[in-house]
Amino acid sequence: MRIVAVCACPSGVAHTYLAAASLKDAAKKHGVDIKVETQGSIGVENVIKQEEVDLADYVIITNDTGLKNMERFKGKKILSVKASDAIKKADLIMKKVKQQDEAIGS
Repeated sequence: MRIVAVCACPSGVAHTYLAAASLKDAAKKHGVDIKVETQGSIGVENVIKQEEVDLADYVIITNDTGLKNMERFKGKKILSVKASDAIKKADLIMKKVKQQDEAIGS
């Protein structure tokens, strides 16, 4: 399973990067390939390329604030979560995505 994720929070500081780290840790634990883009106070880092979007099974976004370049995810399965949930509940988020993927039969 491949996931791309975009993390941002209103201030673009701590929660953005904590959410990214938590999602990466949870993905590793669950054997999921993930790339996480951050849109923080210092700009966009680890930009997700269109070919990575095309190969992704899911997109996870933190929806606390507007994100840049959302049109690139058109037609993809998107799970929107709060940055605080990505930090505190990343393990549950990965389980949910995997369960949905299995239910669909992908």
